[in-house]
Amino acid sequence: MMTLPAEFFTAPIAHRGYHDRDAGRPENSRAAFIAAIEAGYGIEFDLQCTSDHQAMVFHDYDMARLTGRAGPIQQVTKTEAEAITLIGNDEGIPSFAEILKLVDGRVPLLIELKDQDGVMGPNVGPLEQATAKALKDYQGPVALMSFNPHSVAKLAQFAPDIPRGIVTESYTDDEAQLIPLNRREELRRIDDYDQVGACFISHEAADLSTPRVAELKSKGAHILCWTIRSPEQEAKARTIADNVTFEGYAADHPKP
Repeated sequence: MMTLPAEFFTAPIAHRGYHDRDAGRPENSRAAFIAAIEAGYGIEFDLQCTSDHQAMVFHDYDMARLTGRAGPIQQVTKTEAEAITLIGNDEGIPSFAEILKLVDGRVPLLIELKDQDGVMGPNVGPLEQATAKALKDYQGPVALMSFNPHSVAKLAQFAPDIPRGIVTESYTDDEAQLIPLNRREELRRIDDYDQVGACFISHEAADLSTPRVAELKSKGAHILCWTIRSPEQEAKARTIADNVTFEGYAADHPKP
């Protein structure tokens, strides 16, 4: 049975790297990842797909918030994305392959593939294929996840030996309203967990007490959570979650 490597439970996981824009470490930047490695944290980061079907380390669909340049990252090439500077330092948007070389197995990587379908539907594939290709010869603890279970199913096809999970939440915020109601209800119930061969979820911290999380945990699922922003939140989350994804403070390293 597939499971998360033990390294995923020995230290907190830095959300989008150990980032601090004021200190020159924007989220999902090389500087943020180097800082996480030096602090001994695991790293969570996001992948988006370019117009030429290359995996880039970037969170937003539109580049404006993080680069000052408006427009979807999906409409530029890998070379163009690498030349677009992140706000907070002089780095360009990093490629997935470059970050894998940078980390080189030193800390665990929790990698989220952003939904490329728009409605959590089946129109996916290029990003999952690019991700699997980049990871083919990588040596080090890695886990893959997505909010879209169709993406997770594609990962089972392209990278069957890499642990995979579903990013889950309550689906009650304004952004969730873009997803059709019946699909929202399926996602909220985490109906696809067994079907996609998941071994973990990364759940919204404020919703950890939902009965479905407890049910999955009782059946052997590992429970991660997002996004913790204080020691108090972390302590509460750890009563349920096996590990936390954090930002905005220096998380303590729990004893294994």
